[in-house]
Amino acid sequence: MNCLILVDIQNDFVPGGSLAVKEGDQIIPLVNRLMESFDLILATQDWHPADHKSFAANHPEGQIGQQIELDGLPQVLWPVHCVQESFGAELVAGLHTSHIQHIFHKGTDMDIDSYSGFFDNGQRKSTGLGNFLKEKQVEQVYIVGLATDYCVKATALDAQNLGFRTYVIEDACRGVNLQEGDVSKALNEMQQAGISLIQSQDLLR
Repeated sequence: MNCLILVDIQNDFVPGGSLAVKEGDQIIPLVNRLMESFDLILATQDWHPADHKSFAANHPEGQIGQQIELDGLPQVLWPVHCVQESFGAELVAGLHTSHIQHIFHKGTDMDIDSYSGFFDNGQRKSTGLGNFLKEKQVEQVYIVGLATDYCVKATALDAQNLGFRTYVIEDACRGVNLQEGDVSKALNEMQQAGISLIQSQDLLR
């Protein structure tokens, strides 16, 4: 079985949100069209407690974009975003959420960030997504969403490492590009790991 995974298509990650990805809203119509081609559609949702330690606001003199160490791991400090039960954490209104069979929350532990939809950044705890896919006998996963150079990349790399044939639909993703070239580096890293980069037209034509 094939599965489409929607990564973090949430209000805080589109224009107007606290951690807006440039053109993040432009993928919505395309993602809605892609959903028509899949029997199994899952989503991930950043779901942070308000005191999450990845937030610059929770560190004295912390600056957005600053690199620190958090629980033994490198960590970028972000604006407060996707706080549990907040409007910013909700999936974007224009998304056809009725097609989504299950949503997996990530980033729920205040002490460690979770870019991947499968594990936290230290791979210490699982979200349950991997087991869910195996129970459904999924062999191939197709990934879309936000952002290419963080949560999309981490989700795709974990999917590939778990043995799923992994495709990233490049034009149905957008990146943060915190540092110039980050998106290109992420795409190269995914390709080198054996992940296939495709375009939506490869599935919709």
